[in-house]
Amino acid sequence: MTTTTWHERAAALNADGRAFIDGWRVDARSGLCFDSLSPVDGRKLAEVARCDVLDVDLAVTAARRAFEDRRWAGKPPAERKRILIRFADLMLAHRDELALLETMDMGKPIRYSRSVDVQLAQNCIRWYGEATDKIYDQVAPTSEDSLALIQREPVGVVAAVIPWNYPMLMAAWKIGPALAAGNSVVLKPSEKAPLSSLRLAELALEAGVPAGVFNVLPGYGDEAGKALALHMDVDCIGFTGSTRVGKQILQMAGQSNLKRAWTELGGKSANIVCADCPDLDAAVESAIGSIYFNQGESCNAPSRLFVEESIREAFLDKALKLIPRHAPGDPLDEETVMGAIVDQTQMKTVLGYIEEGKSAGARLLAGGAAARQESGGLYIEPTLFDGVDGSMRIAREEIFGPVLSVLSFTDLDEAIKQANSTPYGLAAAVWTRDMSKAIRASRALRAGTVHVNQYDNDDITVPFGGYKQSGNGRDKSLHAFDKYTELKTTWIQV
Repeated sequence: MTTTTWHERAAALNADGRAFIDGWRVDARSGLCFDSLSPVDGRKLAEVARCDVLDVDLAVTAARRAFEDRRWAGKPPAERKRILIRFADLMLAHRDELALLETMDMGKPIRYSRSVDVQLAQNCIRWYGEATDKIYDQVAPTSEDSLALIQREPVGVVAAVIPWNYPMLMAAWKIGPALAAGNSVVLKPSEKAPLSSLRLAELALEAGVPAGVFNVLPGYGDEAGKALALHMDVDCIGFTGSTRVGKQILQMAGQSNLKRAWTELGGKSANIVCADCPDLDAAVESAIGSIYFNQGESCNAPSRLFVEESIREAFLDKALKLIPRHAPGDPLDEETVMGAIVDQTQMKTVLGYIEEGKSAGARLLAGGAAARQESGGLYIEPTLFDGVDGSMRIAREEIFGPVLSVLSFTDLDEAIKQANSTPYGLAAAVWTRDMSKAIRASRALRAGTVHVNQYDNDDITVPFGGYKQSGNGRDKSLHAFDKYTELKTTWIQV
């Protein structure tokens, strides 16, 4: 599709911002709404329902009713499988529509919304659909006079609260395993990017997911999100977002009904490049591409780059030549690889960190300023700091923007120590041709995923999550079923 065509479709976009409860699009009970403004060019996309405790109660009641009458949980696994695969098929059939909603709502390039976000999201739904009738229960090895059955059962009503950086994919990571296991779901997307989640609910209903089983409530975190976390009839809450809010979610889960609370939180991932890196060009390409992908708005972005001192100058020379490729452009142009920052608040935050880095004495080698201001949108140049000290805020705190901090090292053990000197533990990487060194480094790095001689390779079959204050539990893979199921033992005396 041409850039002109995407702009024409964007101009004709008529997004529906109403909530989706019990199979229907509805306004918030209060009648309140808020404007969804596109970071691409500042245009108004929709008036979005500002759901609060009243709407949460309606949605949770609908989800509970659907769970208790077993309209979904009671279906044979093969039937749930068929419906979820149909859901994935519909996502593919509506790929362009979903991609456009994603790009206009949160600013990422259309090339990635279409080829990455929609593709991975539908694959997630499809994979969990396929897994539905392949999860077996167990028989415990008890004595001959007894039979102990260990069965997985759906936990009940699942609340899912997701962020704005990958709205469609984060929704799929939550609803895929939750629905496959037989739960009912109430999804609360970020108020910054709710539109694709609302459309997914309609497609799920069309695919055959019964009304009440999948509900979507747009709204603010301190209103709708808080109400879900405190609701006494929500059995489980899955949250992806900041560590600060994750702590609040855990506290509210304990204050209410002690609901199970699973969190995937912030990160400050370390990318360690040793002098014996097998391919320096590949390491540079990966480091630059990974930090600036999705405008740096990724929880696992490798924002701390540790380069062995003997190759630092060569590495930086190559990196500075690549950075212009990632200059922000029109997100509706399929050649663009870096788009817009999600909103003014995040724009101000990122620019504030850049100023902080300069004030602290880091050397600004590239970027550092707003861009494309004539567009009416929100854009920041790809930014690179050298001479960063581990005590600086830009090396310690999650920026969530296109900012790379370079730190040098002469001893790998010291680099690993610095890499671990953060409250986060989501991802890390090490580049070396010595596999023994790589294995030792992987064992020492306190992170949920450690990449070796690459960064961000991924697949639905592997779990994703973090150590320390990067959260608990795992998304993706069969391990995700652990979050949305209960284990029941039935002991039979023979």
